[in-house]
Amino acid sequence: MNRTGLLKAVDGLTGSALISIISRLKRIRSDEFPSPVISDGPLRKILVIRPGGIGDAVLLLPALKHLRALHRGAQIDVLCEKRNHGIFQLSGDINRIYLYDSGLQLIKCLRNTYDAVIDTEQWHRLSAIIAYLTGARLRIGFNTNERGELFTHKIPYSHDDYEGRSFINLIAPLSRIDISDGVPDVFLSGEAFIDAEPIWIFKTGRTVAIAAGASVKERRWGGENFGLMARQLSDIGFNILIIGSKADKPDAMIIKGYCPEAVDLTGATSLKDTVPLLKAVSALVCADSGIMHIASAAGTPTVCLFGSGIGKKWAPLGKRHRIINKRLPCSPCTKFGYTPPCEQVRCLTQITVDEVVREVIDLLIPKVRS
Repeated sequence: MNRTGLLKAVDGLTGSALISIISRLKRIRSDEFPSPVISDGPLRKILVIRPGGIGDAVLLLPALKHLRALHRGAQIDVLCEKRNHGIFQLSGDINRIYLYDSGLQLIKCLRNTYDAVIDTEQWHRLSAIIAYLTGARLRIGFNTNERGELFTHKIPYSHDDYEGRSFINLIAPLSRIDISDGVPDVFLSGEAFIDAEPIWIFKTGRTVAIAAGASVKERRWGGENFGLMARQLSDIGFNILIIGSKADKPDAMIIKGYCPEAVDLTGATSLKDTVPLLKAVSALVCADSGIMHIASAAGTPTVCLFGSGIGKKWAPLGKRHRIINKRLPCSPCTKFGYTPPCEQVRCLTQITVDEVVREVIDLLIPKVRS
């Protein structure tokens, strides 16, 4: 079991009991700070807690940008996991990053004195306990279960809201101005760091990137489907770029089998490289995954395949994104990060290669001709 799995297991076994004990030791009154705005003056030190994957981290960046604008002189620290800390390294709005899944760094973080703590976790309880243990006077978090008992300000959470908007809602109590005017959808930039690969094809305006991977196996369309799609797109004049982590190499090899001329950078790029790569290509075809959120944040058009995930909460916003979703009665089935095992995965197997190719062409051909 990896560290992430271990944390979730500990949370499930002990989280509720620990909150119950803490609540009995010190009762938290919901009217502790009756004003809807809990900051009467500038905050000196703010901690934002964000365990979870890359997608959550990317969608949190606009809220961090708002937070920095609201409290320019404050030190803003982030407590995150190793798997998503690379995203926060791309942000210019953070002073220090601590690792949630590193005992030593967690202790260092808890030794700090914070004026406010914002827990952005949606369901699990350990992060709420950590927020409480900081001793911060202001503690804000989602009121999704008993975790809300440890916050001074409990924020409602809805599966009907875009996740970036939900994160904005968390920082609203720290503001005396209205920050409800939308969520910025292009907020990542970067310079290219790759100089050894044949990247000339990125500059042609006819390059489609493929990211076949997904952390949840029920969200994978499969290397064969992506390979057949790559073959068709290549045959009509598009260049194909395959990207992803080392774990996606088996799918990349299948795609290369169908489309040998594709450039395969799977496992060869860092997270820092991924942003400029995505900004250079014409579009990305991908599953519901972290790289989908990175592409959206970088301003890259996407064709996204949705099934188990909640589209209105996680799908990229705007006309330059195409969402393919069969909307079967059994989907979406993922809630609070948990996807039930599924052998048939009909929500994805019913998506055809021709259907995806048509969406790519419809998205890009006007751009190519112009």
